[in-house]
Amino acid sequence: MDQAFKILCPTDFSECSLNAIEYATRLGEKYKADLILFHVLNREDYKKLSPSDVSGKHQNEFVNEKLNNLQSAVIKEGIQNGLKSCRSVVKEGSIVKETLDFAKEINAGLIVVGTEGVNDFRENIIGSRASRIVEQSDRDILVVPRKVYFKAPRKLVYASDYMEEDKLAIQKIVELARFFDSEIDLVHVTTSHKALDKSLHITMVEEIRPFIKYDKVNYVLKTFRDDVALGLENYLQTAKGDMLVTLSEKKSFFDQIFSKSLSKKMAYFINKPLWVIKSF
Repeated sequence: MDQAFKILCPTDFSECSLNAIEYATRLGEKYKADLILFHVLNREDYKKLSPSDVSGKHQNEFVNEKLNNLQSAVIKEGIQNGLKSCRSVVKEGSIVKETLDFAKEINAGLIVVGTEGVNDFRENIIGSRASRIVEQSDRDILVVPRKVYFKAPRKLVYASDYMEEDKLAIQKIVELARFFDSEIDLVHVTTSHKALDKSLHITMVEEIRPFIKYDKVNYVLKTFRDDVALGLENYLQTAKGDMLVTLSEKKSFFDQIFSKSLSKKMAYFINKPLWVIKSF
């Protein structure tokens, strides 16, 4: 039975989805994964553009040629560096639904999705389709903004809310950190200066440390008087984090970060990737 780690990467051939493919390939090399490039045909939009192509023949030819070229490029560069395989799949229907359904069908371990970044921030914090995939998926998601090109992460910043699931999430983060010899900052942001927060932080560190078999982990309690989202952004900028990791199990914390950051136009989330851990 094939137990290889599978990475699903939806693409619409835009710049942001090409950056996502780069991230998916580089991570796939480290995980020795099967990478699946995934495109969803949108017949309705295409008919408006090319009403004469009733059968969609030209659309199919265009899509298949694009996917084959991408697949060939990934195979040429990725296989020699550890990627197990790369294939492409085309479906027809709703992009979000088809992506999530196919992720379940193949038991994907990670979905890597691109977002337009700053343009999408006007209505959704990480773009409409990417946002819906994050909300509805039961799989881990890596969101890659359009202008973000791959670089090995020097530091991963995990935004913790002192949950029991942190003990499981941190093991996933350590696995990724080992690939790149990255530092991990496990950060809790609070808006108060109460002694209780410090005591809780010390207790959390004592509880979670036995689950971490990795030396490069820093435990940080960050106090920021305005709100959690701004405090997290402030920390990310000063600590020079390369990727934000968050656990979506506790909806209130996840929402608190992103709903508040929308009005503030948090710069970090426009130019760094976001890994949302959804399952263990």
